[in-house]
This record gives sequence, C-alpha cells and structure tokens, in this order.
Amino acid sequence: MTASAFGTFFLPGPTEVRPEILAAMQRPLISHRGPEFEAVYAHCDEGLRRVFRTTRPVFISSSSATGLMEAAIRNAPAGPVLSLVNGAFSARFADIARACGRVVEALEAPYGEVVALERVESALRARRFAAVTAAHSETSTGAAQDVQAIAELAHANGAFSLIDSVSGMGGMPVETDAWALDFVLTGSQKALALPPGLAFCCASERYLAAAAEAPARGRYFDIVEFAHYAAKHQTPNTPAVSLFYALEAQMAAIGPTGMECRWARHAAMAATTHAWVEHQRPSGRVTGILAPAGSRSNTVTVVKTADDVDARRVVDALAERGYVVGGGYGKLAASSFRIGHMGDQSVATITNLLDALVETLAAR
Repeated sequence: MTASAFGTFFLPGPTEVRPEILAAMQRPLISHRGPEFEAVYAHCDEGLRRVFRTTRPVFISSSSATGLMEAAIRNAPAGPVLSLVNGAFSARFADIARACGRVVEALEAPYGEVVALERVESALRARRFAAVTAAHSETSTGAAQDVQAIAELAHANGAFSLIDSVSGMGGMPVETDAWALDFVLTGSQKALALPPGLAFCCASERYLAAAAEAPARGRYFDIVEFAHYAAKHQTPNTPAVSLFYALEAQMAAIGPTGMECRWARHAAMAATTHAWVEHQRPSGRVTGILAPAGSRSNTVTVVKTADDVDARRVVDALAERGYVVGGGYGKLAASSFRIGHMGDQSVATITNLLDALVETLAAR
C-alpha cells in the first residue's frame, strides 16, 4: 500500500519521503563527470560529514547498504572476523563475511537483546581478529548496541571496527571521529528519509591504509578507489544522479537544525511509542517491547502481541485504516509488529498512528 499523505507510512525502512525531496529528483540529468555534478557531490559530502560527525570524506555508493557491508569486509585486512549477531541484519553482516571467504566467529544473543561487552572482550582476548562487525541499531529487533564501547574493545585488541548503522545514522547519536569508528555505513532509506538506492560510509585513515594492501578487495566496492574519486567530488562508477539531487535537498534541509535537534526528535518519538506500549499492556492485546529498556533503538520499536493476537492481522487491519507499519521479522512475524519512528516523522504523526493502533487492536 502506498501512503496518500505524509505521516501515514511507518515502516522501519523504506521511510516516508517528503514531497519536496521527491520533487528534487525531477531536475534534468547532467554529466556525472562535469562541474555541475561535482558541485552537487560537494554539497552532499558537506552535509553527510555533519550527519556522520566527521571531518573525513563520506563516500556515496549507488547501491543498497548491503553493498557497503560487503565493502567493509573486502577492504579489511586479512584474517578472521568476530561478528556480533543479535538479529537478522547483524547475521547478514556475518554471512557476508563468510561469503567473502573469511573465517567468522559469531557471538550470538537472543533476538531483542545485545551482545554483552564482557563476551566481546573475552573473545577478542582469546584470539586475534582482523575485524569486529556489529549492528548499531538492529532493524529486525529494535535493539541498540554500544558501538563506541565495541570500537574501543576492538582497537585495544588490534582489530578494526566495522559498524552497520543503517537504521541508526541520522536518528541516533553517531560520533564517527570521536568514537574512532574504522568503517561505519548507512543507507538512504532509513532515518535520513530519502528514497532507497544510495548508501554512505566513512572510513578512517587507518582503515584506508590497510585497504590499500588488501589483495582481493574487488572493483565495484574498492574503497581506495572511492577515496580517489571523492577527492575530485566524483564517484568511481556511474551514479544515480537523480538520487543525488534528493540527497542534496535533504542535506540542505537538515543542515540548519543540526544533528542534536534531529536526535532529540527521534528520542521523543521513541519515548512516545514506548510509553504507549506500557499504557496498552493492561488491555492484554500487547505484552511489551522486544528489546529491554536501556538497549532500545530510537528509530524502531518491536511491539509484542498477546498469544491470541496475530500480529500479521493487526498490520493488515491498520493498513486498511491508512497506516503502514512493519510486520515482525522472520520468526517474529505472528507475535510482533515493528513501528519505524524515524526520518521526517514527528511526535504528532506518531501519536496519530498510535491512536489508530488503539482502534485497530480494540477491533481484534
């Protein structure tokens, strides 16, 4: 179902995109090797540096974020990978590492939980790893990991930190430089409220130096080549120019308010959603939030339903009222639904959704 008005689309990605951002994509196409595109690229990079909180270039890939997950692995130094797995997307990171020929040791936590830092430290001390992979905000479960602490542990034990912040970046604090993240990536279609099709990453100088020595880093996602072209405000391969127009417009819109304001709005939307769940628990139709307090994402909440409430029917019935939320992921499909409170949504639009959910659940 396609939402007819802004404020009715609450998937945990892709998120709703404001009409003015979509309209920016209607500009005429230009040469991606000419000065006009280089100016667009420069504006995008400037805005993305503010989002990533970095002074370093942010590379722009015309791909999904999964492509940059593969890039993170292929460009990392040779050696085994420690993967923190607590949901479907952190598991994907581990699977990508295996598909790239890496030996992977997975530290697993139940869906909804995070991997304890003590376990991470113990594993890193027991064996030498080239890199550690982790999902900042696990979109399948709504759990948020402390990636700053994970990066510190990785560095203390000679490993690189490779961070998937696909549903975190733009909606939750990420301090790329201050936290010394070696490689952090995100996608356009989550908290940045852009159409799908672009992915962004920032690599540390230390990571780039190691990448230059990586013997099998491939071609399309060669981060060294990305860096070479970024210095010229270009991309290594033909970019999705129309999506760059949307990105440029969104970066201009985000710039004046600053990231602190954007983070605060996402935190307020999360708090509103969490409070609603607690208020609804006595009804017996919802039983709580999958992720425990203290480890919850500010961009997506997984709401658990009672045994006699099929969450899939709730999602379908809510769509009939004009609101779109996400179904539970994989094995959680029948027992939960996911609310994406991210992007350019607000407390007001979230409140409208939650009011509609009350009516929907009452009719079950």
